[in-house]
Amino acid sequence: MVLFKYNLSYIIERIFRGEIKMRKKFITIERQYGTGGSNIGKLVAEKLGINYYNREILEITAKKCDIAPDKLENAEENVPTSFLYSLMLASNFSRSYENNLPLSDRVFIIESQVIKELAEENDSFVLVGRCGNYVLEEYGTFGVFIYGDKKKRIERAINDYKIEPKKAESVLKKTDKRREVFYNTNSDRLWQDKDQYALCLNSTELGDELCAEIIVNAFKKYCEDK
Repeated sequence: MVLFKYNLSYIIERIFRGEIKMRKKFITIERQYGTGGSNIGKLVAEKLGINYYNREILEITAKKCDIAPDKLENAEENVPTSFLYSLMLASNFSRSYENNLPLSDRVFIIESQVIKELAEENDSFVLVGRCGNYVLEEYGTFGVFIYGDKKKRIERAINDYKIEPKKAESVLKKTDKRREVFYNTNSDRLWQDKDQYALCLNSTELGDELCAEIIVNAFKKYCEDK
């Protein structure tokens, strides 16, 4: 006689929850420094009338940890391991164990939990950074990568981000490297592997507004086809 581990109602519920998750559609944006990815994300959210999350994730996490956002932002720069994220997903992951982890590790784990909670509460939103397309891979996710010409990105860093000219190139290289290492370490993907994204745009050639329009139109088509 075959014994089923789960009863029929449980199986149906799991299938139903899976279908609901796939009906949700999220736009996740990874970007090189100086490409205006955050601004493009805001424009997309405004055009679609949906929520935008970037630093907001950090602020929610800061409240959960009862730590100042600035301190948490510094902790984000230290790269945790993907093994810890796997532990978080396991049902037997202990809260007491989580509390004993280094702050940088706890930040990524709790941020990921926050992102998933927001995904449960929203049918759609725009998320910038934080391995969004990996953390939300069980949902319908439209991944975007924003890149651009190095010289033009440096100019933007100086003019828009008010970075000192002599430091701009160094800041660009350091930030790009940090984002790449963070993403590659915490996911099973490569940050600059453009094959994993639905759309890759050169914002230094197209500009923020046109990039936003392209993303909106492509996302609408993506939703229609799913």
